[in-house]
Amino acid sequence: MTGRRRTRKTLLPLPRPVRATALATGTVALCASLTAACGLVPGATGGAGDGPVKVMTWAPQDTDATNKPGMPAMALAYAKWVNSHGGIHGRRLEVLTCNDHNDSVGAAKCARRAAAENVVAVVGSYSQFGDSYLAPLEGAGIPYIGGYGVTNDEFTGSMSYPVNGGQPALLAGLGKALAAGCGNVALVRPDSIAGDQLPALLDSGLKAGGHADAGDQLAAEDATEYAGQAEQALRYATEDETKKGCVVPALGDRTDTFMDSFRRARENFPDVRTATVLGSVDQTVINATGGASGPYEGAYITGWYPVATDPRWDPMKKVINEEAFGDNRIDPADAGVQTTWIAYQVLRAALEKIGDDEVSADTVRRTLNDGLRVSTGGLTPTLHWPYEGKLAAVGFPRLVNADVTLQVVRDGKLVAAGKGIGGSDGIADMTSTLEHADVP
Repeated sequence: MTGRRRTRKTLLPLPRPVRATALATGTVALCASLTAACGLVPGATGGAGDGPVKVMTWAPQDTDATNKPGMPAMALAYAKWVNSHGGIHGRRLEVLTCNDHNDSVGAAKCARRAAAENVVAVVGSYSQFGDSYLAPLEGAGIPYIGGYGVTNDEFTGSMSYPVNGGQPALLAGLGKALAAGCGNVALVRPDSIAGDQLPALLDSGLKAGGHADAGDQLAAEDATEYAGQAEQALRYATEDETKKGCVVPALGDRTDTFMDSFRRARENFPDVRTATVLGSVDQTVINATGGASGPYEGAYITGWYPVATDPRWDPMKKVINEEAFGDNRIDPADAGVQTTWIAYQVLRAALEKIGDDEVSADTVRRTLNDGLRVSTGGLTPTLHWPYEGKLAAVGFPRLVNADVTLQVVRDGKLVAAGKGIGGSDGIADMTSTLEHADVP
């Protein structure tokens, strides 16, 4: 994932910021009853050692940038629910939470605390600073289960067990969805080391659909407005008058700032379609920017999982309703909350596989490495982590789930697009597309 940058067609490059950051980019069944059918017997006692199984979930909270308070809140609700039903294989689950404050020092502190507290895993967490937290976790032998997929480190670390395809899968899927219906495609992305990888990922999907590469427009990721970038993107996207162009902002939390500038600039240009990826935009952002009357109406958005109204999320919603009703930090439509839910299904599968044996970071890691296969009730394909996955050749050896769903903002709500990519279930596997990505 390092090396000489390729020469690309670029639209009005902007000065590179001083700091290049990471992108602000056995089987368990989800039983309908979520009770005794899942092996949760109230009052059961537990195997080797009577102490609780201690894990950690971290995410940034109360910062001026990305905030994911729903992830630790979902973890605490899950622990409360599972403990009220007898624990996992009779063991209580103890969840520690940590705020990484959206900086590298905070991420490293969370990882060191996890090691000091002897947690058996870090589960369902978000941090942009993989280079700060993965080394301390690896030094302590602690597995990192179900990170958000915001950094490429999560797809390279030997102790990382991702449950989704992160930005690589989302961008490849978006490119494939846009190939048939777009004229010129303008990608607006951070001028950073992490941002340098995004054009190749989007282009891999465009090429799979027979489309030319996107125009690559760089932007400062800490800007307070993007009027110039919005006009440049619109000018490029509307060059071909015979086909509607597309503008793809992929600026993480700054996507909303870009769209505010874009909404004003687009009045002077022909219509274009907008599209982006989950993580840059979610339902809370759509709501905050005006819903059906906002700038995202009609936009394509690729995600990792089925839409929030899909009945496959009912078990998660049951837990939220029983243990966190009224907690407005937990939005069932938030991809972070969903990722935390899936990550805890992986942890549960590992603990049930361990059974009465000792539970430690080492035994959890060995169980995950020894061919454990985890069903998530159709929310993802069956998850397992071989030593190197199919995408090792392009720098993503730990990426084992490249599924994406195509969603569209309709009447202010994220709903399944129903066309563009995917089979009858609306899910498309981007593995073969990513295998041909020319990632720098």
